[in-house]
Amino acid sequence: MERYYKIIQRPLITEKTFDLIERENKLVFIVHKGANKNQIKQAIEKIHNVKVMKVNTIITPRGEKKALIKLRSDYSAQDIAIDLGIF
Repeated sequence: MERYYKIIQRPLITEKTFDLIERENKLVFIVHKGANKNQIKQAIEKIHNVKVMKVNTIITPRGEKKALIKLRSDYSAQDIAIDLGIF
């Protein structure tokens, strides 16, 4: 389980991410730069006990890797955000 926490570093909290949580059932995390989409998907599924539909990644201008996680419709991004203390 510890290896999953090395992949998922922290949630990203901005006005835009709140919008994504509410409208598109997506979560946004800063992840380990060497992690691939499958590793990120596994980590989110194991840590939060959800099913992930899609993972998109972006390298930010600051050099961090940002992952946009789309959850399956039967799971709520808002519930996870509440658990993380974001909402």
